[in-house]
Amino acid sequence: MNDFNTVLFDLDGTLTDSAPGIINCYRHALNAMGFEEPEDIMRVVGPPLYDSFAELCGMNSEQVQEAVRIYRQRYADTGLFENKVYDGIPEMLKRLKDSGKRLMVATSKPEVFAVRILEKFQLAEYFEVIGGADINGSRNEKSEVIEYVLSRAGITDRNEVLMVGDRSHDIIGAKKCGIPCMAVLWGYGSREEFIQHGADFITETPQALTDGLIYQ
Repeated sequence: MNDFNTVLFDLDGTLTDSAPGIINCYRHALNAMGFEEPEDIMRVVGPPLYDSFAELCGMNSEQVQEAVRIYRQRYADTGLFENKVYDGIPEMLKRLKDSGKRLMVATSKPEVFAVRILEKFQLAEYFEVIGGADINGSRNEKSEVIEYVLSRAGITDRNEVLMVGDRSHDIIGAKKCGIPCMAVLWGYGSREEFIQHGADFITETPQALTDGLIYQ
């Protein structure tokens, strides 16, 4: 493994188990608009929200905008904190930061929500940059969020940057930005998904991730 100095973390499925809030809000929006629930509801957890409503539910652009509005209305009040931190995450972040790593968040979740979640769970202090999607729907793709975070951090040399996530879009986004991706098995993705999309590394626990980055 390379000597990675900067580590970008996804949020949902990587730092926190946010599935209950996401699914509850997704169902709320679908019910309000008269759409049926996708066969595999867990597929909505991870990818950008706009993509999920369009690709999994067959909504047109106007319907997607309305679904996102309804979803976020509930999410901002309730769904945001139907969420919990995975075991071992605070210890992982502390060890990495104490070892001198630059830690950042790159999430497809709107940045304003990501900041509130990380502050609520007392994780914000570990991150130099918390970057996410724009609430108006711009900067929606994972690669756009990664580029945004790297720009905010003033990083031009990407040789020491690693993306950490739990779904294929993390891997795809990292590759578009020319950085490797470590996929984590405690989130919502599978080993098969990671291999199919060419994850550079796969790890099973926060402790194993930390050991691999510190004692490489």
